[in-house]
Amino acid sequence: MASPFDTTFRSATISVLVENESGVLARVIGLFSGRGYNIDSLTVAPVDRERQQSRINIVTSGTEMVIEQIKAQLDRLVPVHRVADLTREGPHVAREMALMKVVGRGEPRVEALRIADAFRARVVDTTVESFIFELTGSTEKIDAFQELMRPLGLAEVSRTGVAAIARGVGAI
Repeated sequence: MASPFDTTFRSATISVLVENESGVLARVIGLFSGRGYNIDSLTVAPVDRERQQSRINIVTSGTEMVIEQIKAQLDRLVPVHRVADLTREGPHVAREMALMKVVGRGEPRVEALRIADAFRARVVDTTVESFIFELTGSTEKIDAFQELMRPLGLAEVSRTGVAAIARGVGAI
């Protein structure tokens, strides 16, 4: 485990199991904004309707001490059941989905289709002058596809943010 005095920045995927009630997300966001912590990605959705629980996945970055502070402060919020730093607590799966609109004709259009095929992106809408691609994978994969589409007429991007879960029998 890294020293809490380590000044190296790292990315952390933090998973938070919370009560599915009004205002919870606002309190979590308030914790980050009030202390100047940055959120790179945020997803939230109900995961257990019977127990009225939602999962919030937050991708953030900071020193080891900052990440530990974030986890401790999240854990103190009243509607929080569990907090886990998936990047430190063992293997996990993290994926993101993106929709990207690419506008163009001729050779750039053909090249966009070729690259999409290599990335296993699906065409979910098409017109004579545009495609909308759907792509699921790691953040790095989405970033790489986006950069390759930029010179080919990338017009719009919509990303879901990271959804993550621990592998194996351990649960958050």
